[in-house]
Amino acid sequence: MDQFTERTFNKISTLMYDSIGLSYNESKKPLILSRLKLRYEKLGIRRLEDYVDLISDEANAAEFQMAVDLLTTNETYFFREPKHYDFLEKELISRKVKLPLAVWSAAASFGDEAYSTAMLLSDLQTSGRVAAGWSILGTDISHRVLLAAKAAVYPVDRLRNVTPERLRRYCLRGEGESEGQVMLQEKLRQNVRFGQLNLCQDYSGLGPFDVIFLRNVLIYFDVDTKRQVVDRALATLRPGGLFFLGTAEGRVKCETPLLSVQPGIFRKPA
Repeated sequence: MDQFTERTFNKISTLMYDSIGLSYNESKKPLILSRLKLRYEKLGIRRLEDYVDLISDEANAAEFQMAVDLLTTNETYFFREPKHYDFLEKELISRKVKLPLAVWSAAASFGDEAYSTAMLLSDLQTSGRVAAGWSILGTDISHRVLLAAKAAVYPVDRLRNVTPERLRRYCLRGEGESEGQVMLQEKLRQNVRFGQLNLCQDYSGLGPFDVIFLRNVLIYFDVDTKRQVVDRALATLRPGGLFFLGTAEGRVKCETPLLSVQPGIFRKPA
């Protein structure tokens, strides 16, 4: 078994923290090794230490991105935490003034969250509850998952929480070699765009947004980084806007005032 030395652990921990804000303690050693081992062995590298030296070189940025993809979990599915979408629907229906909405899926992964929100907004637009011209921006640090999000092709199981009506309205089922897969229709995708973004670095000029989803990504950061990431995101949220965190993440300490609405749901004071 490859030896995971203290030097190697410190080097990869520092690299990931300084580059993208990922925070690891000693207990994560087995996870790091298990997720990277197949990759560096495929490259003909025998030791994790040598692989860490490789991805530490800025000339190997593409391989560094591959390591980031392997170390971050991108498990997701459509309409995850459905109570969030139920609340958003009721909130939008109750608004007397119907203005075009701007939504940010800040840790978009493969796009499930962004397209789930698009289904909801498209339905509400059809019924006259939301104004036309709404837009959704999905961002992620991983180039690989963003390519998949733009392609908008998913295993059918990922859409298990999508109603039959929405499946008929927005999805095309694959046949033959594509059986078991679903492609989202262009009419849903046209209001959704994706881009690469590091939440731990400055992105001034983004927004403003009416709704921000920042769910199930803060688990990767330490306390100080969480606060910085949240405050930076909230700076792009309009007063009165809604802010969604993963229900299990609780309330994150931040400098920006927030009103708690429901588990994982907050409002920026007007």
